[in-house]
Amino acid sequence: MPFVSGVTLTATGATFVVRSSEATKLHLCLFDQTGRETDRLPMTRDEDDLHHLFVEGIAPGARYGYRAEGTYAPDDGLWFDPSKLLVDPYATELDRPFRYDPMLSKFGADTQHLVPRAIVTRDIDVTPAPPVFRPGGFIYEVAVRPFTMLHPDVPEAQRGTIAALAHPSVIAHLKRIGVDAIELMPITAWIDERHLPPLGLTNGWGYNPVAFMALDPRLAPGGMAELRDTVARLHAEGIGVILDLVFNHTGESDRFGPTLSMRGLDNRVALRHVPGQPCTLVNDTGTGNTVACDHPYVRQLIVDTLRHFVLKAGIDGFRFDLAPIIGRTATGFEARGETLKAMLEDEVLADRVMIAEPWDIGPGGYQLGNFPAPFLEWNDRVRDDVRCYWRGDHDKTGALASALAGSSDIFARGGATSTRSVNFLAAHDGFTLKDLVSYNGKHNEANGEDNRDGHNENHSWNNGVEGETDDPSIVARRRADLKALISTLFATRGTVMLTAGDEGGRSQRGNNNAYCQDNEITWVDWAALDEELIAHTAFVSGLRKRFGVFSQFSFFKGDGDVSWITPSGQPMAVSDWETPDFATLGMILQTDDAGTGRRLRLAVLINRAQSEQPFSLPADAAWCRIGGDENPKPEKQVRIPGRSVTFLLEN
Repeated sequence: MPFVSGVTLTATGATFVVRSSEATKLHLCLFDQTGRETDRLPMTRDEDDLHHLFVEGIAPGARYGYRAEGTYAPDDGLWFDPSKLLVDPYATELDRPFRYDPMLSKFGADTQHLVPRAIVTRDIDVTPAPPVFRPGGFIYEVAVRPFTMLHPDVPEAQRGTIAALAHPSVIAHLKRIGVDAIELMPITAWIDERHLPPLGLTNGWGYNPVAFMALDPRLAPGGMAELRDTVARLHAEGIGVILDLVFNHTGESDRFGPTLSMRGLDNRVALRHVPGQPCTLVNDTGTGNTVACDHPYVRQLIVDTLRHFVLKAGIDGFRFDLAPIIGRTATGFEARGETLKAMLEDEVLADRVMIAEPWDIGPGGYQLGNFPAPFLEWNDRVRDDVRCYWRGDHDKTGALASALAGSSDIFARGGATSTRSVNFLAAHDGFTLKDLVSYNGKHNEANGEDNRDGHNENHSWNNGVEGETDDPSIVARRRADLKALISTLFATRGTVMLTAGDEGGRSQRGNNNAYCQDNEITWVDWAALDEELIAHTAFVSGLRKRFGVFSQFSFFKGDGDVSWITPSGQPMAVSDWETPDFATLGMILQTDDAGTGRRLRLAVLINRAQSEQPFSLPADAAWCRIGGDENPKPEKQVRIPGRSVTFLLEN
């Protein structure tokens, strides 16, 4: 019977299996509950480079780690150092978080007191139901710890944890604004980047993983059971759960980084190196190393990780950070590569939602539109084009229409007839939505890098004052811009994503790279959220659910399903599309109305001018505004407020 990586429990003990192709010897280290090492046992190697050992009497709760003997020659890509306690790449639970210490990088320095021990678990499989979330819905991106650290209703001991996401007040908020799925930023065990501790900073986002399967104890003190219970409670409310996973690099970083797991077990296999230069790690991630996702062992680890979260917690889907690396081989990105194919074809994963962040900094790293269906893809073109349109940039009317219509210019390649776009205007990486309309430039001074980090071009505008202000006119202008941006996002065809707190005007004080600010800069201040903005988000989210035209995937055919009109009510001409400062646009859609069961026309009227603008609608019907007056009067000509999006139905 072939060995399976990780720990397999039996009635009498457990079999431990870990891979290393170049270690001369591996030892299994066992620990008691106090952290004292009780045994160091040699393992047997098979022909597949799997080191294995059966130990009688092992039961759930046992602590363990590995030590690897072999050549220590960093210039040759070999980092074997038996003084380093190594975490099992297949560990499913850890007894403590990782913490950075320079000793983790020093040859011969024992790290037993620094490295977490893996815990033997007997996880209970769930029978995964079909995903609650389906493409076309509303994804809500959540950084687990910042989301509830200041929530007034969540018990203090529970704040910042996965369990807090299931609190009734949190669920009530999610349901109020119509969330279809929460996308959890990384919840697997990570370590701080080594430059952060001297600055007194910590990584609060988790995009620096060490163990792909093990939940970080800071977020899930209850282990996998905490995640499983939270998912079940959210599912009961009709809310799916998507995990943001990082397979592109590990927290072991560059040559000067810590030896924690794969570097000390199988460095030349697990991490990509420059051909002919075994001492030089490929850095397609900007973090110091790049995982060799095309290696069969790493491919199996990735697939097994995804299966783990589906079978143990019922997860609906996954978002992949810097996803081109998952499809990259030594010759470049391969959309039909073996690893992406294995993820899509696995029987457990076949119906899960897969979302790619389709770029990295490696060669050929920008792959928007090139991932294989049914992958959804983060669409930064929509982000930038909509931002630039509302900022007032010239020649953006056509780009706005493309964004609203599902970006067929990107996703119709190869004859595809439907969009796979995830439309967003702000995400964890960059300005919050409020900061987008409050700052002309980034303000990352608190990160300790003299404001050199983070994107320099944010397509932002400050409405007259940089940063916070009490000026009522500027506050009102910013609120109007936020409403217009949110309305535009929810009027786009495909899947939409909003980052937690953006529905209420959350600010990060102009910091557009706040990964290292585990403090009030990133913590959602629930008491300070703008109720008017939250209500508006709930309104447009409700429209999206009521009118199916927005969440459909097929591209418009031009047979009357969509028409574009000028303020005079006439079809847009080429000259209108090419007018550099064209400030108003009308989109007339054929849609089913879940509220009435009718098939009718819906008008979306966009006015980015500062002043109110008249707009003539098709004269063959009277039109009623949606929202506002309880008994709206039918109109054929309407006046659209400045800096706004207005929705009307034919009467």
